[in-house]
Parts: sequence; C-alpha cells; structure tokens
Amino acid sequence: MTKVDIISGFLGAGKTTLIKKLISEVFAGQQIVLIENEFGEIGIDGGFLKDAGINITEMNSGCICCSLVGDFGTALKKVVNEYHPDRIVIEPSGVGKLSDVEKAVMNVSEEAGIEIATATTVVDAKKAKLYMKNFGEFFNNQVETARCIVLSRTQGLDPAKLDETVKLIREKNHEASVITTPWEEITGSVIFGAMSDAKALEHELELEHDHEHDHEHHHDHEHHHDNEHDHEHHHHHHHDHDADEVFTSWGVETTKKFDAAELEGILLKLANSEDYGQVLRAKGIVMSTDGKWLHFDLTPGETEIRDGGADYTGRLCVIGAQIKEDDLAGLFGV
Repeated sequence: MTKVDIISGFLGAGKTTLIKKLISEVFAGQQIVLIENEFGEIGIDGGFLKDAGINITEMNSGCICCSLVGDFGTALKKVVNEYHPDRIVIEPSGVGKLSDVEKAVMNVSEEAGIEIATATTVVDAKKAKLYMKNFGEFFNNQVETARCIVLSRTQGLDPAKLDETVKLIREKNHEASVITTPWEEITGSVIFGAMSDAKALEHELELEHDHEHDHEHHHDHEHHHDNEHDHEHHHHHHHDHDADEVFTSWGVETTKKFDAAELEGILLKLANSEDYGQVLRAKGIVMSTDGKWLHFDLTPGETEIRDGGADYTGRLCVIGAQIKEDDLAGLFGV
C-alpha cells in the first residue's frame, strides 16, 4: 500500500519548505514521488527537488478541480506502476480545494493501491485573517478539510496576534492538530507526528464510509432521480467558483538581465500597490547584470531575493486576482 501525504496551503504559505524538511528529516531513505499540481504556466520549484533524486511530475492543468479528477487519477496510477514509491507527496495548487484533491485520491485508491496517510494545510500565520476575508471560498476549504494545520512564519509574531490566528482557525476546524511552534525549533518528526495523529484515521474512516454510502445511494436511484441529481450538481457548481475563474497567472520566459536593486524596486511596487491587481505570489529566476542569477519570491508583505543557480532561461511568474498582464510586462520591462 503506497501512502499518500497531501500538503496543501494557500499561495506562498511555505508548502515547499515544509516538504523539503519532511523529505530530509523524516522520509530519508524512502522512495518518494512528489506530484505538484501548479496553478500557472511555469513550475519554478521543480529544480531543487530533482537534485534530491526525486521524480517530478509537473501537471500544469489550467482548471484545478475539474481536470484534476480525470487526469489526476491516471497520473496517480501511472506513478504507482512506474515507481512503486513508499510515499506519494502531493502538493496541490495553492488555490486548489483540499476536499477536491482528497476526493480525487480516494476515487482511485483501490485500483491504484494507495491510501491517504496525512492531509495537512500550511497557513501563513500573518495572513490567515486577510485570506479568510478575501478568498474565503478557497482558503477556508483548505483549513476545514485538513487534519493537521501547520502555521508558518510564527517566529517573532506577537503572541496576541498568533492567538487570534489560532482562534480563527479553530472556528473553522476544531479537530485538527494546530502546530504553532516555529519550524526551526522542532524536528520534522514532531511535525509529522502531529500530521499523522490518530484523529486523522477516524476522519479517514468516516470519509470512506460516506464515500461507500454515496456509491450505494447512487445505484439505488431510479434514472430520473439521477438526472435531477445531475441538474442540482450542475447548478451548485455554477455558484462555486473554480480557481481559474478567480485567479490568473501571468508567466514569461526572458533573457533580460536585472540589477538586484532594480528588481527589489519592482517587487516593492508589486507588494505595496494594487496597481497590478491583487498580487498573491510572484516568483522567478532571472539573470543578474553582474553575471549571477537572482531567485526571487514574493508573498503579500514579504519579499526575498537571493543568489542562486543558473537556469536554462530566465523565468517570471505572477499569480493573483484581477491581474493586469500588460502593466506587469511593462513593470518588469519584458
């Protein structure tokens, strides 16, 4: 039985950092396959994991919940058959609904010989309130569905603010374990212990029971009930936004060389104004004027630029709501 760990989290929460920590401290020596379901054209995080000898399947499918269920099942079966991994770590798109990902895994669990071991959501402790307010439909689903919630960026956070974040999360999910200790201060196995708590298993069994029940339910119905059911589902889907109706991703490949200070100025503008839309994430790897390569990463309120390895060409990616693509191209000068 291959174990599946789902690590979700809103854009920029730090899912990749957590996955790296678990891979090096907990899963060392196991055969791991990481499946990223990136929203947007460019999978920029692919590089570092290849170094760790991990096979990456980047699935850049536009619509997250709809195409995920079809494609995703096939991808999972293929991964199991080709690699026979001990674990499959799934890093869903930052704007994907965790419940959709869980369903997709459970739909193929029997034929693929896989089981969900953990379902975790990483939440940026400083931004939970903002995201609940602006993107509740996506953000709340990740929080409500998780069996463990790992708060990121809690170091140096005002205790009252941290307390407020935990309360907000508890209102949405009172059963999950919530990790509030800064990651640097705890080992990966402490985090993983909380992720694979016993309560999680109860939740899994309940889900499976519901799943079987749905299945029987479906078969007992006469045909015209089914039609009615389809109609309802369709209607319901209409009100539920798909991620690709709300979020857009702009990405380009570029050979332009950037001066570090110039890049910092650009990112400051992105972070501090609504002129380019509501930017939730920007990341890239670009050539620097002094012959080095700059790697940058931006989430609301935080920007990091560092020297890093060269890539086959420069790449930029900006994700958010109401993104103004032409203005972005002008800002970066590409």
